[in-house]
Amino acid sequence: MFNAKPIEIVYLHGNDNVCVAAHDLPEGSKISAGGRNLELTEPVKLGHKIALDKIDGGKPVVKYGQVIGFATKNVAPGEWIHTHNLTAGQFARDYAAASEVPPDQQPLTGRTFQGYRRPSGQAGTRNYVAVISTVNCSASVSKYVAARFNAEALKQFPNVDGVVAFTHGGGCGMQFGGEGHATLNRVLGGIARHPNIGGYVLIGLGCETASLGYLLDDQKLVQIGGASSPPARRPPVLSMQDVGGTAKTIEAACRLVSDMLPRANDVRREEIPLSELILGTNCGGSDGNSGITANPALGVASDMIVAAGGTVILGETTEIYGAEQLLTRRARSPHIAQKLIDRIKWWEWYTGLFGCTPDNNPSPGNKEGGLTTIYEKSLGAVAKAGSSAMTEVYQYAEQVTAKGFVVMDTPGLDPVSVTGIVAGGAQVMVFTTGRGSCFGCKPTPSIKVATNTPMYERMIDDMDLDAGTILKGRGVEDVGREIFDEVIAVASGKRTKSEGHGIGQEEFVPWQIGPTL
Repeated sequence: MFNAKPIEIVYLHGNDNVCVAAHDLPEGSKISAGGRNLELTEPVKLGHKIALDKIDGGKPVVKYGQVIGFATKNVAPGEWIHTHNLTAGQFARDYAAASEVPPDQQPLTGRTFQGYRRPSGQAGTRNYVAVISTVNCSASVSKYVAARFNAEALKQFPNVDGVVAFTHGGGCGMQFGGEGHATLNRVLGGIARHPNIGGYVLIGLGCETASLGYLLDDQKLVQIGGASSPPARRPPVLSMQDVGGTAKTIEAACRLVSDMLPRANDVRREEIPLSELILGTNCGGSDGNSGITANPALGVASDMIVAAGGTVILGETTEIYGAEQLLTRRARSPHIAQKLIDRIKWWEWYTGLFGCTPDNNPSPGNKEGGLTTIYEKSLGAVAKAGSSAMTEVYQYAEQVTAKGFVVMDTPGLDPVSVTGIVAGGAQVMVFTTGRGSCFGCKPTPSIKVATNTPMYERMIDDMDLDAGTILKGRGVEDVGREIFDEVIAVASGKRTKSEGHGIGQEEFVPWQIGPTL
């Protein structure tokens, strides 16, 4: 517990011409920020912005010390600033590649978690058996197989967390060997070899573009098992057309899963260095407090993971847009910075094909929570990455091998983004939310951190931690350490709220790039 006086507003940077309401403020409320004493000219809700200075129409609005947009009309001190008087607009960003590389942090030594050591040498935090559908045509069969292995059927395998069907809406109607096919292969291969998977079977229809043989060769997949499993061999695959249809494939797949369950169960948790942990980060249902409470606190935890020798993944490129200049400056080299710039340029091109732009954001719910422009949202979102140097930039679902803070190119849509990050190897996710996302992502546990206390208390059955205490005076560093400790506990077997609900199978959504042919 802590003793602190609740605060009225949050003033983030000495150059800001706005502050943020720390709770609902009625008209006439008196506030002080940056040497200004003001009276609100209208009510301002939790997470929304208040003008501290007179801002003329067309002039920049500054938050976090950065431009978040431009006033569309004259704004007086004490006025509410939101979509009615603020727009994103365009402004030049100075990328200054690798110009502000932070020094390495003081090493955090001796930290461990209790995980599963795989025959491959990888370290897992969970132990699932996967039924992986290569195409939508085999999705129902894959689900029927997984459904056979309910809690009652798994009672004799206490070390197995469940049998999960990984299904999706693609796998055909795409260019063979093209970008969309390569992306899907990386996702399916990443799930098959994921350290949280103790065994898997692949099921296809037989005539699809995403053929089983091509997947096995492209991803170099081998069968896996428990500690006493035989040497690696080609995994079990089933083609519905070859086996003889729906019923016969279900029975054949159930026999395969039954055979691998004893091997998958033959594991025990052991002490593993924290340097082997890959932490995925994501934010969803964000609000005006996300960049003030939960995301900066997660940034503290991220820096601690990096200091311990581990890896932290920041995704959601469309929610980096407008803040990428902060990351390019932190890149270890100009080459790494350019890789992020190239992805930003790709997104500008890709969205333009559909008459859209990367700043088609925030969502209506984000705006209700106080966010106004994509620049504002992105500046708050990148805070999840802490302050460490950026060591690499990865394609969607590419296997993450670098240590330290890395970026993965993913869309902002939560299930699609997290699917790529998990397929890239993340064994634990931390998911921050202001509006209240009820999210899970098997086979990786997802820790949900609330940005404000009212939502945390309202959705207590879905939220794991409350970062809203920062708005009551608790230190960001203190909450960050709490998140760090929770990551270790969950990596060691503590169940998250979403795991308690069984959420995480339907949220497997690979990114589908390109035309449907």
